[in-house]
Amino acid sequence: MKVLANFDRVTSDNLRDIVKSKLSFKGHLHTYRFCDDVWTFVIKDVNVKFDDGHTMDVDKFKIVACNSKKSGDS
Repeated sequence: MKVLANFDRVTSDNLRDIVKSKLSFKGHLHTYRFCDDVWTFVIKDVNVKFDDGHTMDVDKFKIVACNSKKSGDS
């Protein structure tokens, strides 16, 4: 668990400090679920637009999102 906690911390710090790009996406929501405080979205036929104007079409786009705090933490 110590490795996982360190990975989460380093990844979060780098995303906050280094990554400055943005993107937007538009597609058809195929499935979504919420289990054990984790949201999962599967989007099909997605058009992704990057902040530099570049676009990309993809068949499937999956988003997995969870709370950054453990349940019970305040």
